[in-house]
Amino acid sequence: MPGGSIFQFNLSGILPAFYLLASLPVLARLSASAQVGQQKSTAAGPSQARRGMKTLILLDVEIRGSIRSVNENFLSIQLDPAVLHNGWIDFLSSKKLVTLARGLSPAFLWFGGKRTDFLQFQNHRNLAKHRGELGPDFYLKNYEDDIVRSDIAMDKQKGCKIAQHPDIMLELQREKASQMQIVLIKEHFSNTYSNITITARSLDKLYNFAECSGLHLIFGLNALQRNSDNSWNGSSGLSLLKYCASKKYNISWELGNEPNSYRSMVGKNINGSRLGKDYVQLKNLLQSVRFYTKASLYGPNIGRPRRNAAGLLDRFMKTAGTVINAVTWQHYYIDGQTVKVTDFMKTRLLDTLSDQITKVQRIVNSHAPGKKVWLAGVGPSWAGGTSNLSDTFAAGFLWLNTLGMSAKQGMDVVFRNSFFDHGYNHLVDQNFNPLPDYWLSLLYKRLVGNKVLMIQVAGLQRRPRPGRVIRDKLRIYAHCTQSRNHNYLRGSITIYIINLHRSRKKIKLAGALRDKTVHQYLFQPHGDQGLLAKSVQLNGRPLVMEDDETFPELKPRTLRAGRMVVIPPLSIGFYVVKNANAPSCKFR
Repeated sequence: MPGGSIFQFNLSGILPAFYLLASLPVLARLSASAQVGQQKSTAAGPSQARRGMKTLILLDVEIRGSIRSVNENFLSIQLDPAVLHNGWIDFLSSKKLVTLARGLSPAFLWFGGKRTDFLQFQNHRNLAKHRGELGPDFYLKNYEDDIVRSDIAMDKQKGCKIAQHPDIMLELQREKASQMQIVLIKEHFSNTYSNITITARSLDKLYNFAECSGLHLIFGLNALQRNSDNSWNGSSGLSLLKYCASKKYNISWELGNEPNSYRSMVGKNINGSRLGKDYVQLKNLLQSVRFYTKASLYGPNIGRPRRNAAGLLDRFMKTAGTVINAVTWQHYYIDGQTVKVTDFMKTRLLDTLSDQITKVQRIVNSHAPGKKVWLAGVGPSWAGGTSNLSDTFAAGFLWLNTLGMSAKQGMDVVFRNSFFDHGYNHLVDQNFNPLPDYWLSLLYKRLVGNKVLMIQVAGLQRRPRPGRVIRDKLRIYAHCTQSRNHNYLRGSITIYIINLHRSRKKIKLAGALRDKTVHQYLFQPHGDQGLLAKSVQLNGRPLVMEDDETFPELKPRTLRAGRMVVIPPLSIGFYVVKNANAPSCKFR
């Protein structure tokens, strides 16, 4: 069953080396994520546990076959409709923003979020109109004139359209966005949301951004437009579909966002059966528009599968399980209003995702066995995240563990909420500067392939107390190396490790990997802010864009064959085993 744990106790590739180290017996556990903390020692005493930093961990990877393969677009990104409200839609064509998005391709771009269900489409082409509030009067006219000039210049370009925005224009936009952020926060806490208009021109800019960045756009339609009998009113959606078809926009579709929260948001109750019928209606609409007869449809994008959401998903799958291409749901770890930096290192928090994945898969497989499941919205915290916490290095522990655990347990795609602007869970800030989780995502895209591998781990671990589970702070995952990375031959393996311990850990590669050269990409905070840093370093070198179109060189450190891997405390490391000659990684 997808997401189930895989155990194996054959350590033939490890035990000879292990016996040379000690005569103490150990318990080895096989897992695609190698959550080492779930191992139990049969003889290690308290004094040995206190000498954890001196313990040698032996690591082997099963190279003959993979556990599963995930989507080529596994790491994908979300963009919130709030960009229409605060004006950032007019800046998506900025050269640097397109460059940063292109660095994460191939990927899906999901245009959706809490304000999906307040979107209103109007087929207007007038320049710099129908955008809602713009901000202080003293700069409104000049601001609009600049947008008009930018739009006119873009209209003259062919193919990918890139805009040139002067610094003063960006400064005014940031001022406007900061004021609109106050409005958006008030809406969130009062649970009253205003409608947002998306014009044809705004839609053109959104699609241009996706196309220029090498991203496939998934557009979330408003599910709260209802008829008197509570059925979905698809007239606005059909108008939008026809416009996009006239432009030959290659788009996939979704309907609504977190339907389990509609009662608390707007006082409307839409159960799973009703929503399933709405999806069948949308599928029929797509088939009525010639250009979209084969377009993909995803949903229902429920929140965390607690009682109400799980029930909604169950009834939805009974009605519409056959019309969707993948099941979508969301997971956020912690309340953004109460989060502390230490929360990002709590292993119990990291492990909450595993249980949620299992719940969703159980429901999906009971109705549509084998149906792909996507984690369509994930971030460190809900309520838009927390400034100076969910946008810092510390949040990377949660993010990378989410990617590793999701791939191990069978999630086909994971969407990061959000790529830009919305709240503080974003990858890129309003100065178009990449934040720590962006660099982590870029490394993942460059080094980690879509085939997930089984690993073998052996090491000393303290004995758990009766009735308690040890959740270790060392997380290890392994994949085939990204086949698009031409620096490595097919057959190479990428191992990525999260060390939440406050001591360094020594890891020795064993079995078929013990005499191989390793390339190390050690990811740590840069500067004196430690875990709260918003800048990072790779192998001791700060990661900074060279210019708006050029990434820094992601240069590895070579570890000679047979050398131990030493990962510092509270850090993240990617390790590419060159020329591993893994049969499972040689072919697609």
